[in-house]
Amino acid sequence: MLDKFIHLIYPQVCGICGKISNKDVCNRCKVKIKDYWRSKKHIYLTKNYDTHMYLFDYQDIIREKILQYKFQEKTYIYHSFAKIIANDEKICRFLKSYDIIIPVPISKKRKKQRGYNQSEILAKKLASQTKHLAYFNNVLYKKKDTLPQSLLDKEKRETNIQGAYYIKNEKAVQNKKILLFDDIYTTGATVNECSKQLKQIGAKEIGVLTLAKD
Repeated sequence: MLDKFIHLIYPQVCGICGKISNKDVCNRCKVKIKDYWRSKKHIYLTKNYDTHMYLFDYQDIIREKILQYKFQEKTYIYHSFAKIIANDEKICRFLKSYDIIIPVPISKKRKKQRGYNQSEILAKKLASQTKHLAYFNNVLYKKKDTLPQSLLDKEKRETNIQGAYYIKNEKAVQNKKILLFDDIYTTGATVNECSKQLKQIGAKEIGVLTLAKD
């Protein structure tokens, strides 16, 4: 009853085109985003994380929607991304391999400016959808406000992020399979540094899931 009342006041819209729809992604937009849909997995032997899987190529309409979700307070878009992930068989199988999902944190200053952490919102939703994944946002923290990675080249990204993260509640992740969640993967410097901290305190295995790969 409450949901029906809320939908009367705030009708459900497609997270891609923003038009009223009874689906999180309307049929027209499903066709539109199909060209960017990848669901690819890469295995790494030289990184602190073991595997990376992403949903989309970071281009055109996908790039536009992620930036809106991240910077323009259009948090409702997370419903659409979560629905897409829930209906992707490859990613669902990937999620089953892990015990805990942890969002890549942002600094206190950045979170205060933005009002939210986009990765945190979506990671929590994925945990509730999958049931078996425990959601922890009290383990990995960012202790300094670094320059935005998007402004730097590959070499500077790695040095910019070094020592930026720290761990609390170490016992919660020891001998666990951890899934790190972030919105965009470019060089992997951020998730590599986060994984380094988690591996040092005894995480058994670390996978990375991102919405898109640049």
